Amino acid sequence: MDVSLEVSFLGGPQPQRGVGVVAPFDFALDRELWRWVPDDVSLRLTRTPYVPVEVSLDLARLVSEHETLCEAVRALGETEPEVVAYACTSGSFVGGLAGERAMCEAMNSAGEVPSVTTSGALLEALDELGARRIALVTPYTESVTRSLEEYLGEAGVTVTGRAFLGLTRHIWKVPYRSVVDMARQAVVGAADALFISCTNLPTYDAIPQLEAELRMPVLSANQVTMWAALRRVGVHAVGPYQQLLIQPEPRPPQSPLEARLEEGLEGRLEARLEEGLEARFEVGLDELGSPEAPPLPPLPPVPPVPPGPPIAPAASTAAAAGPADPQADPSQLPPFPPTPTDEQEGWA
Repeated sequence: MDVSLEVSFLGGPQPQRGVGVVAPFDFALDRELWRWVPDDVSLRLTRTPYVPVEVSLDLARLVSEHETLCEAVRALGETEPEVVAYACTSGSFVGGLAGERAMCEAMNSAGEVPSVTTSGALLEALDELGARRIALVTPYTESVTRSLEEYLGEAGVTVTGRAFLGLTRHIWKVPYRSVVDMARQAVVGAADALFISCTNLPTYDAIPQLEAELRMPVLSANQVTMWAALRRVGVHAVGPYQQLLIQPEPRPPQSPLEARLEEGLEGRLEARLEEGLEARFEVGLDELGSPEAPPLPPLPPVPPVPPGPPIAPAASTAAAAGPADPQADPSQLPPFPPTPTDEQEGWA
């Protein structure tokens, strides 16, 4: 009896679209990145080389050197990604706007595919939401947090409030409770959104709770990185109750006949509206008040006033009033003096 397993009917595996990710050597949240990715997309991660430096501006500069990035992107090229994301907030804002753009250009050249950084993705997300005033949460020291504020200010974004932990290592171990507490401290003024910085800070499950409590969009470093990278290849990031990821309701499919009818009706309506507006505009400016203008319609006739009750004779009233006032009779008034001529007035 042949008991060999026939697997030809299984087919697959299904083709996967690739997203390359370059992360710092201490990145520990691979699983969180995957939670924003749909099933038909696969992440291909690589890390920058280890350097014995704690989280600081110095480390941000080291892990964002162009040579380091290009080497990582070339390694990812063997997996044929459609886009490459640099998943590090501090490493992509430490050089300002010009530094972030230069990083993207270097990665584009090395991998010959579109690239995005976390800090660049943040600005895209803020533009998408129309947010120009934000509250800020970071696990960094004060100096690194201040550098992020300078980057945002250069982009025209105002920080209304901030909270930071001052950590230099083990950021991935921060619990959600600490993230939520910092968010409450940071939202002290009128803000359009909240941003939680650092791709090594867990945020996925905290975002819905904070959006519900604070009544504003909440963005995080890993969220905007995946959102922007997937957007580059026409794919929507997934995630429940996150305002950045909400998609407009799709319209129900139309038959070809319905589509043609709708298109025809819209075209006819627009043409009639445009024709009517043009005609009214021309009459208002060119014909109004001209001899060729059409005559105005006649006003309706005024109805006659009905006669009132008869008025009693006033002879007795005049007799009782006494002698007539000379001012009431113009003939009794003295004549006006003659008007002097120009010569009499002394005018030449």
